[in-house]
Amino acid sequence: MRITGYRSLTTVHDWGHPVGDANGVIADGLTEVPVLLVETDAGVTGVGLGPHPGVERVFPAVEGEDPRAVTALYDRMLAHVFKTGHTGSVFGAVGVLDMALWDLKAKAAGEPLWRTLGARDRFVPGYASCLEIAVPDEDLPALWAPWVERGFTAVKVKGGTDLDRDVARLRLAREVFGGAVMLDVNESWTRKQAVRHVARIEEELDLTWVEEPVRRWDAEGHAAVGRGVRASVATGENLTGLEQFRPLLAAGAVDVVQTGSCWGLTHFLRVATLAHAHDLPVSPVGYNAEPVAAAAAAVPNHLVTEVQDLVPPLGVGVDHLIADGGVVLGDAPGNGLTVDEDLIRRTRDSGRWAAPAGPHVRPADAGLRLTAAPRSVPRPAPLLAL
Repeated sequence: MRITGYRSLTTVHDWGHPVGDANGVIADGLTEVPVLLVETDAGVTGVGLGPHPGVERVFPAVEGEDPRAVTALYDRMLAHVFKTGHTGSVFGAVGVLDMALWDLKAKAAGEPLWRTLGARDRFVPGYASCLEIAVPDEDLPALWAPWVERGFTAVKVKGGTDLDRDVARLRLAREVFGGAVMLDVNESWTRKQAVRHVARIEEELDLTWVEEPVRRWDAEGHAAVGRGVRASVATGENLTGLEQFRPLLAAGAVDVVQTGSCWGLTHFLRVATLAHAHDLPVSPVGYNAEPVAAAAAAVPNHLVTEVQDLVPPLGVGVDHLIADGGVVLGDAPGNGLTVDEDLIRRTRDSGRWAAPAGPHVRPADAGLRLTAAPRSVPRPAPLLAL
């Protein structure tokens, strides 16, 4: 089996409610989902999900190769972009290609990916995470009800811009789910704000973890937050490569090591091993049909996976069930993803994930607020020349 080419297309995901975080909101809840299809001379196609700009730079590293050599090809892709670097969008392209290669490897073996990766159990424990920061408080019980019906007892709440609102919503989340509650502020606080605000929250309830309380690379800051609060500190979803995790681990700055599902399986497996060497749990972030769940089932230190929605993107079929508070992986060969290209091409909708007001654009005042709630400050009148 040899890799001969690839096709790229984009579908959409309708969340059914506004989605976002402290950095911005997509009001109509419609986001784009890039799909990568890797072709082989055996007529078998591998599927990867997630942003992959720059794939044309990375693909020559795997073209003509046997996809079953996945981990070697992963390193070959990193080596291929050695001079310009593998961070950012290029790391996304590497990760999505990696997903497709693992899919091909498992299909060639005629078994589900979780079996190929050595997992014993098909069940992956999860927590609910609806990116619900713009959903009104009174609508949250209805939004969360289907998750509770499927056995979820843990939930992550988006916040960081209004402390009183965060306390109220976390209290409501505890009432609805009855178990663990987490708060994700998406790098919107300073170190002192993080300690002060989490301490205030912990007067009301136990917080399982606070996620990305300060900037992703701030090892000393994460360590300071960890010393100042009872909750665990979780971070790592935006780090691209083991070299970016090492300072955090060396500083004892992280309690729950996270990886972005969009960065692929090999990255997750290597981060999980690094975390395991430090006796730390690992938790993949952003699961919505991405095959990283199969890898999560195979590592000894997997804690819990972030599950963001109960339905997959348009035109994407996935061989799993979301039940019993997690993901139940199926028996279809490969990663279980199927793609209806005709349906996707007929769709006229387009997503807003990359919109300027969306959740991937950091506000100018992030980390610069003296209070958690943003306030309108009148600007001084300009001086008049006499």
